[in-house]
Amino acid sequence: MKTLSIIVLSFLVSLRVSSQQREDKCMSCHEVIGDNVAEMYKQDVHAHKGISCSGCHGGDPHMEEMEQAMAVEKGYIGVPKGDDISTVCAKCHSNAAIMVKEYNSILSRNQLEILQLSVHGKLSVSGKERIVQCTTCHGVHGIVSVKSPSSPVFPTHVPKTCAKCHSDAIFMRAYNPALPVDQLEKYHTSVHGMLNAKGDHKPAECVSCHGSHDIRSAKDAKSAVYPTNLPATCAKCHSNARYMKEYKIPSDQFKKYSVSVHGKALLEKGDIGAPACNDCHGNHAAVPPGTESISQVCGTCHSLNASLFASSPHKKAFDQKKLPECETCHGYHEIVSATDELLGVSPDAVCSRCHKENQNQKGFIVAKKMRELIDSLESSDRIATLLVSDAEQKGMEVSEARFKLRDVRQARLQSRTLVHSFNLEKFHEVLSNGLTITGVVKSQGQAAIDEYYFRRWGLGIATLIITVVAVSLYVTIRRIEKRQTRQE
Repeated sequence: MKTLSIIVLSFLVSLRVSSQQREDKCMSCHEVIGDNVAEMYKQDVHAHKGISCSGCHGGDPHMEEMEQAMAVEKGYIGVPKGDDISTVCAKCHSNAAIMVKEYNSILSRNQLEILQLSVHGKLSVSGKERIVQCTTCHGVHGIVSVKSPSSPVFPTHVPKTCAKCHSDAIFMRAYNPALPVDQLEKYHTSVHGMLNAKGDHKPAECVSCHGSHDIRSAKDAKSAVYPTNLPATCAKCHSNARYMKEYKIPSDQFKKYSVSVHGKALLEKGDIGAPACNDCHGNHAAVPPGTESISQVCGTCHSLNASLFASSPHKKAFDQKKLPECETCHGYHEIVSATDELLGVSPDAVCSRCHKENQNQKGFIVAKKMRELIDSLESSDRIATLLVSDAEQKGMEVSEARFKLRDVRQARLQSRTLVHSFNLEKFHEVLSNGLTITGVVKSQGQAAIDEYYFRRWGLGIATLIITVVAVSLYVTIRRIEKRQTRQE
């Protein structure tokens, strides 16, 4: 019974639409003259909603005579130009009463307002209209629902629709000469693009990341692809376990990234120089980095570390065992801040994963000695710092010693970098220099403290002597005064 009601209702709607189209003299005339526009409009979503040509162009669709049907007094505006195109669309699409009550549509009613605030809503080169109008993306007389596979803004068609402008070098040069025009070609090389080209509408395309009507410049802090917003944009899909299950991809990347050294720098400290998803995976040509490429990606920022590793004994060993380089020790998305605890032979140390006392002994010995050197420098640095601070608290001049501590900090930083060379000789040289400096600083700090106490004892003794002399003088003076009194 329910199915029958739906069929009857659909039939009545089709009759209503057909009746309206038969009464539409605009359509009748354009069909007679063989205008392709009329054929296109029959498939248009607006035609299916019973909206005639006059809905956009104005005029009276019921008048037989063309002059009467297209009279200005009948509201005829002809073919809208420039910004008038979007204004005509907004007559309905910005009116809740029309969209909801008449067409039962849940489409957003502020598309034009959003478009005006977007990068596409800026003035064109001519300065007379916006860069993009509604019809630029949605089409004109053959507009179909965005859910229809034939729509130019359906996910599988979006890349080509955007590329109409963004792959046109001459067009783009007029607006942003620095913007590449090969995004579509790059996108086709990405995992997203290859799946999209196969007809899979789920993987990310232009709109998925940049938005639709509200597209902003990547340099705009409100943009979905601004560095601090980008991880959350990627996470819309990649943190959805149900969505990613089909592709057998983990959905915990954003969670791991958020607690990583990179994530904290970007998301908590707002450091836009810190890497986001696209810095490692790419933008339009996004792919999962391979075991060979990821070290090259890391090396774009950590160039010295990459260079040292490339000439280290580990490079050959990693290649032979087909191990990825940086991420073997540091991880992928959950990269933590490098600390001294990563080095050495303790259960928590990274080195102990491969080097044991009875397995790969050479590496075990080197890692153990490296950690011992670092611990020695840390201990010596801590003692030197405490001595200098103590001397400062006592009011002693130790600015030179305090300045030298900077060199110790530098030695510790250099040692963390030199770890990637796994060269014990070079490592020992840097640490020894740091230990020498801490020895000097400790001597200077202790000397300052000794001088402080020397001054305190000296001041006490001097004060005591002065006090004794003063008392003696007072007693002597009193005796003299008494003698003089007796003699009188």
